[in-house]
Amino acid sequence: MIVGIPKEIKNNENRVGMTPSGVQELVKRGHRVYVQATAGENSGFPDAAYQAVGAELLPTIEEVYARSEMIVKVKEPIAPEYRLIRRDQIVFTYFHFASSEALTRAMIESGAICCAYETVERSDRSLPLLIPMSEVAGRMATQEGCYFLEKPRGGKGVLLGGVPGVKPARVFVIGAGVVGTAAARTAAGMGADVTICDISLPRLTYLEDVMPRNVKTLMSSEYNIREELKHADLVIGSVLIPGAKAPKLVTREMLKLMEPGTVLVDVAIDQGGCFETSHPTTHEDPVYYVDGILHYCVANIPGAVPRTSTLALTNATLPYVLQLADKGWRRAVRENAELALGLNVVSGKVVYGPVAEAWGLACEPLTL
Repeated sequence: MIVGIPKEIKNNENRVGMTPSGVQELVKRGHRVYVQATAGENSGFPDAAYQAVGAELLPTIEEVYARSEMIVKVKEPIAPEYRLIRRDQIVFTYFHFASSEALTRAMIESGAICCAYETVERSDRSLPLLIPMSEVAGRMATQEGCYFLEKPRGGKGVLLGGVPGVKPARVFVIGAGVVGTAAARTAAGMGADVTICDISLPRLTYLEDVMPRNVKTLMSSEYNIREELKHADLVIGSVLIPGAKAPKLVTREMLKLMEPGTVLVDVAIDQGGCFETSHPTTHEDPVYYVDGILHYCVANIPGAVPRTSTLALTNATLPYVLQLADKGWRRAVRENAELALGLNVVSGKVVYGPVAEAWGLACEPLTL
């Protein structure tokens, strides 16, 4: 198969779809790999590293799309890429269709085979291609929240870990999945007073056993969220319903419960956000105020640490990329139910229920 690795063009997206190590595995199996020139530079992988393992460099994104049967990338295609994607071309990336009707309709029109990293799902309901970036995003949510709590950055001027004689900051994490757990653990390690909530009692029971003593667990409810917001210095939203829009758990009316300069970090923004007042921001312009509350809603948080993120992403995606390349998408998804759940839009039809529901479209069963 001919596999293409284009350069990411989303604002401040410094990751690349595959490392030279991953490319080498494809080449060893007889596949042809085109890499757009300079695609890996911001992740620390120069063109020469790709050439050394057998990749062929192409100067433009247009050529990569035009020559490739499968595109492997990081973030969802943005408007300039829509016209480059053609019928029956496999596009394997994070799509987050439920947060963008324009993207959904563009991919329907393209006739491409759209396989979304974020909905590849194991039998135990875990999301193997979302986990590595969730680990990064969770850690960075605390790191960025800590930074923006500083007074010169717009926050209330609170040190996350406090000092002797001064209480630490209070961090409230909504959602105890991979992102929330990583955020809570990082905040705890920095010495904060952490509360993490979720609707799953078994999950909270598990975290109660494994988390440090400065992490408290709480059953999620509107009442409990309101009570915690009154005292929080940093709120991290990490709610996920695979492939679907995130629920709005913090409303605008709730903002008045918080002190000015409190920081909200919405890691669920890729799926529409879990705060009513959230809208996507970029690393270039990451924050804004609503009613005196600072919002950080960067839609590609791991893009700020591209070296770590690209290595972690390729570790997770490569086995699935190899299956698609070796077998073709039809046979690969027949033989791997995890990959089958990654299919969201196929040949002009929406085949993943939550995406169809998000935009009022018909969901058509996939026939292989």
